[in-house]
Amino acid sequence: MAQKNFVELTRTNDKMPLVGFGCWKVDQKDAEETIYNAIKVGYRLIDGACDYGNEVEVGRGIRKAIADGIVKREEIFVTTKLWNTYHNKANVRPAFDKQLADLGLDYVDLYLIHFPIPLQHVEHDVCYPPGWVHPTKTSGILLEASPMQDCWREMEKIAEAGLARNIGISNFNVQLILDLLTYAKIKPAVLQIELHPYLQQKRLVEWVQSQGIAVTAYSSFGPASFAQLTDDGRNAKPLLDHEVIQAIAKKHDKTTAQVLLRWSVERNVAVIPKSMHVERMTTNRDLFSWSLGADDIKDITALEMGLRFNNPDSYGMALPLFA
Repeated sequence: MAQKNFVELTRTNDKMPLVGFGCWKVDQKDAEETIYNAIKVGYRLIDGACDYGNEVEVGRGIRKAIADGIVKREEIFVTTKLWNTYHNKANVRPAFDKQLADLGLDYVDLYLIHFPIPLQHVEHDVCYPPGWVHPTKTSGILLEASPMQDCWREMEKIAEAGLARNIGISNFNVQLILDLLTYAKIKPAVLQIELHPYLQQKRLVEWVQSQGIAVTAYSSFGPASFAQLTDDGRNAKPLLDHEVIQAIAKKHDKTTAQVLLRWSVERNVAVIPKSMHVERMTTNRDLFSWSLGADDIKDITALEMGLRFNNPDSYGMALPLFA
């Protein structure tokens, strides 16, 4: 039986596409056209965030595609994320309201807590998006005492108001999820995590899915996106050029990007690749007309290194979040 190209979310039964388009590192000047083109070639999940600094332009691209009749609003699954400086219960809703206004939409389909890290609040007119380092500092971070329970309750209110059809989490570990599940009235619909053959997180993925929480993978191509942020793994061979991935791609007459994305999709994990080129956008979506063999999976499994690239502790933040 052919694999479904979506995962059905708990509570709402919304169908989240297994292949979406990621907005991280899409420059403001390119974002509107890039998102428009992504929708035009068939992407129906757009994954953004406050921290990416391009939500106004991403929203324009979405609205242009709708206005041109390429897609209806209800056919697009829009994800965005609450940044760390807005975890206090007084700041969650204002942060969301600004993001919704920037996108120019009436609702989003999924709202995630970007990191389980409550940073000291920064007013929108002081710095937006505020990033990791407080405007009063030159390095390091400033934490604030904003409990996750209070933050999650505000997320639930946004869902209850119908402004975010689903709510979820990103970069959470099992201990944090266990705690959240003890008080959540609305269970997280999705967990988004770094996931690629160098960091396969097999047990985390299996356990989270067993709880009825869908999983989305980011950084499916491994170290490529993080070269400017961290030296961690600088000696790791780029996955897109790895001989194991290249051999599998050649066998199936696919690109190495397709192999890496298909590897996640076969685990029923959603992927959100980014490309600025329409041709690669198109090939990255072709994941359901073929499949990997058992030998392919065995060879990819052997690439596990426990190598994480998106780690605040590697950015000089002195916060071992994943230790």
